[in-house]
Formats: sequence, C-alpha cells, structure tokens
Amino acid sequence: MKRYIHKIKYQGLFFKIFIVMVVSITAVSLLTSLVTIRMSERLFAETFSITNAKVLSQIQSSFESFNDSIVNAVTHASENGTVKNYLTGGQSDSINSARIYFGMAQQMKQIKSNVDAYDVGVTVTGMNGRSFYSDSSYWPVSAEQLKSSAITARSAARPAQLMYQMDTELFHRQMNSTAQKPTPYIIASKVFMERTSGTMYGMIYIAIREPEFRRFYNNFTSNGNDVLILDKTGLIVSSNRQDLIGQRSSELLGYATKINEQGLNYINADVMNKESIVLSNYIPSFDFYLVNMIDRQTAIGQIIDVKSVVWICIAIVLIALVIVFLISRRLIRSLTRLVKQMSTIREKNFDNYIPVTGSYEVRQLSHAYNYMLDELNDYIRKLLETQKGQRNAELAALQRQINPHFLYNTLASIKMLVLKGNKETAAETINALISLLQNTISNVSETITIEQEMANMQNYVFINHVRYGQRVQVNYFVSPDCLEYHVPKLIIQPFIENSFFHAFNEKNTGNIYILVSKTEDTLICEVVDDGDGMDLDGHTAQDGLPNPKSKRQLFTGIGIQNVHNRITLLYGEEYGVTISSKKGEGTKVRMTLPLIIKPAPPTS
Repeated sequence: MKRYIHKIKYQGLFFKIFIVMVVSITAVSLLTSLVTIRMSERLFAETFSITNAKVLSQIQSSFESFNDSIVNAVTHASENGTVKNYLTGGQSDSINSARIYFGMAQQMKQIKSNVDAYDVGVTVTGMNGRSFYSDSSYWPVSAEQLKSSAITARSAARPAQLMYQMDTELFHRQMNSTAQKPTPYIIASKVFMERTSGTMYGMIYIAIREPEFRRFYNNFTSNGNDVLILDKTGLIVSSNRQDLIGQRSSELLGYATKINEQGLNYINADVMNKESIVLSNYIPSFDFYLVNMIDRQTAIGQIIDVKSVVWICIAIVLIALVIVFLISRRLIRSLTRLVKQMSTIREKNFDNYIPVTGSYEVRQLSHAYNYMLDELNDYIRKLLETQKGQRNAELAALQRQINPHFLYNTLASIKMLVLKGNKETAAETINALISLLQNTISNVSETITIEQEMANMQNYVFINHVRYGQRVQVNYFVSPDCLEYHVPKLIIQPFIENSFFHAFNEKNTGNIYILVSKTEDTLICEVVDDGDGMDLDGHTAQDGLPNPKSKRQLFTGIGIQNVHNRITLLYGEEYGVTISSKKGEGTKVRMTLPLIIKPAPPTS
C-alpha cells in the first residue's frame, strides 16, 4: 500500500493536468450538448407552434362547418309554422292531434336533414308542455328534466344567442351511477321567440355526443399532443384526454385567454405538473377556447434522442480522455522521474545524478540539477574540512583551559607537602601527577577507556586526599561491561575537582560517588556528592548548565561548560552534560555519551 501511495505522490502534476483535462472535456461536451438540445427545443417550439397553429385553424374550420349546419337546422325550425303551431297549440281532438304530430314528424325530418352529416339528436320543447325528439334514446333527458335544467336556464337568459354547453347534470348523474359508463354531451340550444311580441314559445336542443364532437380534431392528436375544448368558465367539455373531461382548469383558461388577448403564438408553461407548450384559438360561434397542449419532454424526445446524445457524449469524452492520458503521460513521465530523483536531496543523497533524457526542457533541467550537485558536493567537502580543523582547534583550546586549572591546584598540594616535610608522600604525589599527566597532556583528539579514566581519577583523588585529608571519601561504582568503552580525556576530572573544592564548604565531611553504566545505546557517567548543594534557579545558561558569569554559585562553570562543549562537538547535540542540585542535599552531574569501542593497537 505504501508503495502505491509513494508512486501516486510523484504523479501529482500528471493527476492535476489529467483532472483539469477531464473536467474541461466533460464540461465542453455537456455544455455543447445542452446548447444543442436547447437550440433544438427552441427551433422545435417555433416550428411546431407555426405548424400547430395551422392545424388549429383547420380544426376551427371543421367546428365552423358544424356550427353552420346547426345554425341552418335552428333557423329552419324557428321559421317553420308547423313547429310553431305544435309548440304553441292547445288541446284538440285525437284526429287533429294525430295530424299535427304527423306534420311535426315530417318537419323534424327536414330539420334533421340539415345535420345528417353528423350523429346528433334534435329535441324541441314548447311552453305548452309539448316536446318532440328525433331520437329519444340518443340524449336520455326527459322534457321535465329539460324544463328545470341549467342549459335551459342559461339559454333563456340569452334568448338571442345560439349557445353550446356541456350537459354537466347528466354527466354527473352518470358518474354517480354504476349502471352505465358516463357519456359527455355537448348541447347546442336556442330559444324560439315571437317576432312581434318577443315572447318565448319554445326551445330547440341539438345534442352531440362528445366522442362524435371529438372527431373534428381527434386525427390531429397524438401522445403528448393533446387538444382540449374549454368554455368561458374553464370547464373542459371535450378532449382526447377523456380523464380531463368535466374538470375545470382556471390555470389553462388563463393561458388560453392570455394567448388570444395578447396575440401570442404560444406559451411555455407548467400545466398539470408537466412542462408544456400551449397554443389556443378562440371560437366565437361556440364561445369555446380550442387549446392545443404539447408535452415538451415527449415532443422533444420524438425529435431528439437524448439517450443517444448522452451515449455519444460519453463516447467522445472517453476517447478524448484516452488520447489526453497517453499524450500527458508521455510528456510528464520524464519530468516525474526528474522530480522523484530531485526529492532525494532531502535525504542528503547528493550522489543521485539524473540521466539527461526526455524533452528539451527536461534535459536542460537535468543539466542544471547535475551541475548543482557538483557544486554542492564540492562545497560540502570544503566545509567538512574547514569544520574538522575548527573542531580540533576548539578541542585544543578547551584542553588548554582545563590543564592549567588542574596543574595549579595539584602543584599547590605538592607545595604544601614539601613545606610540611612529608617527602615520601610528596614523592608519591609527584608520581601520581606524572602518571596523570602522561594520560592527559597528549593528542587532544585521543580518547581513553573507562578503565584508564578511572585510574586517572584514582591518581587525582590520591593527590587531593594528600592535601585535604580523608574528610571527603570517593566511591567508585563502575559496571564491568563498561570498562572497554572509550570516552574523551578529562571529562570526569572537572566535576571531581568542583566537588572537592566547592561542594563541602559548609559541611566538613561527605562522599563523592562515581557511577558508570549504560543503556541500550548510551554510556552514562555520573558524579554525585552529598555536599552543600546549590540553588540553580535563575543562575543557569540556555543549555541548563551553571552560568559561567554568575557570581552567586558555589563554583565556576568554566570546566563544566568545557566538558559539555567537547562532548557536543565530538558526538552531536543529543549528548552532553546535565546538572541537578538542591540546596543542602548535594549535586548530581550526569554525562551521556555514545557507546564507542576501539580495536586494540597491534602488538609489535
């Protein structure tokens, strides 16, 4: 998993370019497709509105022809004396009644002949209570029902007008009855009036079933292309969508009114939860609105195969992406290799030169990178040589600071012995000093084993016991497995010296403990005393050691600071000296060093 993550990390530029190309190609394809579809929809709407406007005009012509036939039949009936006598005459004997009825039947045939081209039923009623049906079964409404119907009331309110209405009362009765399937009827009605007095004497009703009425436009409808006939109240009196007949749609009536009042060709509207194109013509003779409602999605789907367009776009995008992938991969591969190799510079890998291959730009970058490595390696080599010389000079200077301080204190002790006349002890002291100097004043870069360092410390302690007596005892606790490890010279002596001269000013006696142990990868040397101790708060340098410039501490920090600096210069910042002390309880110095074992020199 890490290997794949590592590979992906160096493909960042490729993925960024590839993602940008994917987004760009996809966006262009989608936008192009959307613009094409929108333009097609707009063109379709304009073209379809022109075509359907002509269709609506043709449908309206069919309605006008039907209306002309109705007008002829109504005119014939209203001007016929036999019809008038039948509807206004009173009671007579059976012979006259038969004669009148026979004459009425003949006249009804003539009236009916005006509309024989259509499947309609003609009914006339008179104020005298008489009525006559061309076919009583065609429109199943009795004379009594007609007398109290809304159709009659609306016609009587407008006697001069031939009115077309839907028989909603019969439709609702049929809807509430499970005995028969409801059949909508459109009724043309007209009042018969006396010319001289203007008195109403009868009424004619010409009924046509909605399926017959639908024949005027049914051939011009299709799936998603619907025709509806609305009256002025928004009632749908006829439609190829039979589920809509008898419903009221104020929304659709508003669109139809707007189109006709503002002279619009069409309106894009959301009708019955569908995005539709609405066209409308007003038919004055019927007082109806002829509405053409086109389902936009269905219609567009018939001229534009959206599914095919989508698949074509996907195919184009995939092909383009494959081409972009291959080209981008080839162009970026050499640059990715260059970036991968250049990133190793963070791991201090200054020998990882880059092969000069690829495009012109990559080759130039490779040349520049390789030249930079040459210059960097040369600079590092010179810097290491300079630092090595500087470190040796610093170590020499540090040791020169230690040796005079040590010699001064030791010679002062020998002087005291000589003055006291203790020649044997003075001789032993001088021998101890000679042995000590042989192991310390030699090559500054030389290290010695813990075993040799302990021998030096014993000589040093002997010298101090000679001068100060046995009031300060020194105890050694050295782990046997640490004796062969190498340490720099004179790293323990400064702390023993400080303990002897400064840790027991208030206390007359005490102990110094030298402890050497190791952890898994660290050598630990500790010098612990139970002397006066000190308060280090506010008197330490940034590295936590006693401040050499402080006058309030019990001993100077020069030797301690030198030891710490020697260790860090030799082995790094993770090693060095730490001190902890508490007033009245003593001081603990802890040195951490690396585990170093050097091979023994060859014997001659």
